[in-house]
Amino acid sequence: MPTIPATSTITATTMTTSTELYRLLAWFSPSYPIGAFSYSHGVEYAVETGRVTNVATLTQWIAHILRHGAGWVDAVLLKEAHAAADDAAKLGDLADLASAWRGTAEMALESCQQGGSYLSVTRAAWGDSPALDAFAALRADRPVPLCIAVGVAAADHSLEIESVLAAYLHAFAANLVSAAVRLIPLGQTDGQRTLAALMPVVESIVPCALTCALDDCGTASPMIDLTSMMHETQYTRLFRS
Repeated sequence: MPTIPATSTITATTMTTSTELYRLLAWFSPSYPIGAFSYSHGVEYAVETGRVTNVATLTQWIAHILRHGAGWVDAVLLKEAHAAADDAAKLGDLADLASAWRGTAEMALESCQQGGSYLSVTRAAWGDSPALDAFAALRADRPVPLCIAVGVAAADHSLEIESVLAAYLHAFAANLVSAAVRLIPLGQTDGQRTLAALMPVVESIVPCALTCALDDCGTASPMIDLTSMMHETQYTRLFRS
């Protein structure tokens, strides 16, 4: 897996139009009905056990997920799906790989329930989408990981991959921040401080994901997986993961 720098000096060379930006804002809005609000990706157990208690520890926790856990893997897989949107066989392999890459049952549910919902609502609300329709038929009886569905949809709607990756990772981070604001509890301003601190993390991941070969991709986040495993039997829970 390539080294992901703490900061990035790479300047974006693509331009997102207002129409493309509108679509991205809609797709990654908290109001997009995929159920993201009901998942914490193990943050609930991390708060319960005192691993995450404030802005500093929350920022470190989410940054690790983005750099070395599901955020990183999803970014690489999304990029691959975007490039293979017209290749049914490749998409099937990528979807199976993405499904298998989750370390726990709750995290698999988190990805695939949202992916199925995303596929359904995007096809229903955003017009003609031949590649997305074909992908839905391909995965009719199989799990639909969110990152793969987003990659196919973004390619079908001719969205620049750099912008899509940044939006996806922002939405991932923002959802975990939102969960932590409720769980710690953390003030809304501190929640936004956390999200602002994660911006350079996302900025550094995007160019690395774009150049990472699938065979070089991997995770290094055993503590994240452990919190998810322990969350499955946590006595009181607000979230599904």
